Amino acid sequence: MKLNALLFLLTSSFLFSQNNFKTPFEKGNGNRTVTYDEMNAWYRDLAKNFNTIQYLQKGEDDNGKPIYVVLYNPFPEKEVARLRKDKAVLFVNNGIHPGEPDGIDATMMLMRDLATGKIRKPQNFIVAAISAYNVSGMMNRDPFSRANQNGPEAYGFRGNARNFDLNRDFIKADTKNARSFQEIYQWLKPDVFIDNHVSNGADYQYTFTYISTFKERLGNVLGNYFYTTYQAKNLKDLKKIGYESTPYVNIHGDVPDIGFAAFEDSPRYSTGYASLFNALSTMPETHMLKPYDKRVDVTYQYMLVNLQNLDKEYEKIKQLRTENLKQYQAGKPYGIRWKIDSTKYTTMDFKGYEGKYRPSEISGKPRLYYDRNKPFTKNIKLFTTAIPTGFITIPKYYVVPQAQYRVIEELRRNGIQMTPIRKDSSMAVESYRINDFKTAKNPYEGHYPHFETTVDRSNRNILFSAGDYLVPTGQEGVKYLIETLEPEALDSFFNWNFFDGILAQKEYYSAYIFEDTAAELLRKDKTLKKKFETKKASDPKFAEDGTVQLDWIYRNSPYFEEKTFRQYPVYRIL
Repeated sequence: MKLNALLFLLTSSFLFSQNNFKTPFEKGNGNRTVTYDEMNAWYRDLAKNFNTIQYLQKGEDDNGKPIYVVLYNPFPEKEVARLRKDKAVLFVNNGIHPGEPDGIDATMMLMRDLATGKIRKPQNFIVAAISAYNVSGMMNRDPFSRANQNGPEAYGFRGNARNFDLNRDFIKADTKNARSFQEIYQWLKPDVFIDNHVSNGADYQYTFTYISTFKERLGNVLGNYFYTTYQAKNLKDLKKIGYESTPYVNIHGDVPDIGFAAFEDSPRYSTGYASLFNALSTMPETHMLKPYDKRVDVTYQYMLVNLQNLDKEYEKIKQLRTENLKQYQAGKPYGIRWKIDSTKYTTMDFKGYEGKYRPSEISGKPRLYYDRNKPFTKNIKLFTTAIPTGFITIPKYYVVPQAQYRVIEELRRNGIQMTPIRKDSSMAVESYRINDFKTAKNPYEGHYPHFETTVDRSNRNILFSAGDYLVPTGQEGVKYLIETLEPEALDSFFNWNFFDGILAQKEYYSAYIFEDTAAELLRKDKTLKKKFETKKASDPKFAEDGTVQLDWIYRNSPYFEEKTFRQYPVYRIL
């Protein structure tokens, strides 16, 4: 009788908790997502009733509203830094694009089910989630901004209060949101990271698609394990529940017979940023045309299978994360630009719908549509391997002058260890001069980014001042250092315009005065005159343009002494 009574009380308590803590989504019609105020009130109530839940303000949106982290921790130790030594950390981001709110609602149910015991108490991990990252976008609520999406009936907007797309801001960190995220990430230092999204693009049979972080950026040791073991098990377990999946279909039309390539989530994206710190990262992309309740459910289920497999694999993951860092030691090569290797691929049976064309009711011209009465299964290739198209050699140190205070601020926020130089010191360094670059013609997320950057290298002795910084590469953030401080890297600080001051001359000449000076230079400097005559003889356009000739003499004379022009102000010690 006593045992039966105890089981009755436990069952009654569980059912009470489940009913009493239904989320606004669960109370609705399956097509409604929670508001910012409802979400915060619900989580505060959950934390008040369960000592395994904390709801912590951990940052600020550009609109001044707080960003919260909900933390599930069933262990007596509450200090995350201590827990990380023996336990794994799963970190979830939600609402970066608040018109894609599936993860917000799914995470509320997940945290409730962990707290109430519906999900078996984990032995080896804690879960932290940003309840809603783009707060200002979440509060900018309407039913229209996602014109192609099937529910919910109202939702947030993609841009934040300053109209930034936050999933392009993880390196340049123009927003309070991104700076808050970096602080949260460095506090948690997660082993596994999930950033919940909803797709755009083609129509197909899957409710769940995903972006696994670019395995070459993650590193061979972790990348191969993630693709072949951990993620493969997650997707297999998801299929057992009834949800088949496909890699993200970044195609607007028929799936090509040859297949498609992995999406390169460079460090501007959340999963690309996480890969710089050796986290196994996934961006779920539920399919926009599937019913909202199904999208929420599959998001919940994907997070759940991750929890279950992390509980089993946590020791292996922690071991491989340590081993992975050994690839990034000083003196070793590092690929900073990549392209898909078309000779290496896997295959899958892709489940789509036939794409057809019919006359548009608007224009009368042919328009694409997908015929859901014509499903197909097509064996296609998946290209998930990349090869480097550019290398650097990892230095022992970077040297960052104190004048580059914005860079120093970014490094500190991202957990990078630095040592100030104690006294003025001359050091032998490798120096970069920007050789060439291209610049976007149109603004992109508040910038005109550079691309296809190349540098000239030289070895020099530079006198550095007391207070400049030595930044060792022998630390966990080595990939963050390389991807931000190497100008040729895709999302380098240089390419994001941090150093544009070095790209413009500060001193010039008046041609009518310098004409006489140039003539005198050619009379006195026979070597300069010979180079000048050779240039004219070999370059017909040069020979016809007096302005260009005068500028050439200026740039090859002692008067062109702008040592800072195109001189990259971060140095390397090999």
